[in-house]
Amino acid sequence: MRGLQVNFTPLGARRFFGVPLKELARRVVGLGDVLGPEASRLTEQLHEAPGWAARFALLDRFLLKRIQAARAITACVPWAWERLLASGGAVEIGALAEELGYSQKHLIACFNEELGLPPKLLSRLLRFGQVIEKLKAGTFQGSWAELALAQGYYDQSHFNRDFRQFAGLTPREYVRLQLPERGGLRDG
Repeated sequence: MRGLQVNFTPLGARRFFGVPLKELARRVVGLGDVLGPEASRLTEQLHEAPGWAARFALLDRFLLKRIQAARAITACVPWAWERLLASGGAVEIGALAEELGYSQKHLIACFNEELGLPPKLLSRLLRFGQVIEKLKAGTFQGSWAELALAQGYYDQSHFNRDFRQFAGLTPREYVRLQLPERGGLRDG
């Protein structure tokens, strides 16, 4: 079995698919449903390519062409997204809106339209992703509470709530099931 996987940032996905991500959020959508006949042609060309180097070159050209042809994204969204990324999701949404000279409501509407999710949820997902990276890397030596605080959570209960919502497990269950070699963090 052979396959290719392309991982997009929210901005990259918005540019590639050419539609506001609110139309795709929280749904499973086939590539053909979004790209139409272009998806079938790409799949065929990738299948017929003589090797991996040719497949990657073909995919690079296809991605670049689509992204260059994409319509502009609402100006505040790329800037605010970069700030969220740089802060690891720790920047306040109200502060972002203020820096842009927008109301918080307007910034949220722009994010919902362009990226399909509000900035607060994207911030929480960024923080959660950093927690998972630290757990997988085994680089954090403190307690669960210290990890929560280090990632910008108000307290461990907020950390646990986000973890359960995004992973479907408590942090301890996740480590026990997904990373048994890591052991776990100490309580407290």
